[in-house]
Amino acid sequence: MKKSNKSIAGYHLLMILSAVDYEFCPEEGLLVKEYLQEEFPFKMNLDNELEVISSLQPEEWKDHFEFHAHCFYDDSTEEERIKFADFAKRLIKADNEVTEREHQFYKLMKTIWKLD
Repeated sequence: MKKSNKSIAGYHLLMILSAVDYEFCPEEGLLVKEYLQEEFPFKMNLDNELEVISSLQPEEWKDHFEFHAHCFYDDSTEEERIKFADFAKRLIKADNEVTEREHQFYKLMKTIWKLD
């Protein structure tokens, strides 16, 4: 897999976090859109990225998530990781229910980033 930059890696992380409970609620979609507007103030075509994400089978999500968590880590400061982790927490809470699987992926990200 080709290394991603921080912004693309963040997109992959958020999309997988929003999918691991097998429901994509409108509130999560709005938060992903907010992230995209902050990270890509110019028009960016993410069709290829979305195609990669949507082609993953659920059993592939964890490896893909870990890979992009490492990509994000490599290109970010601790402050950026803390800010993103707070944003990711908002995302998994967006539907007013945090599943065990969402929590596991969120904790995995924080562990990779040494934020525990």
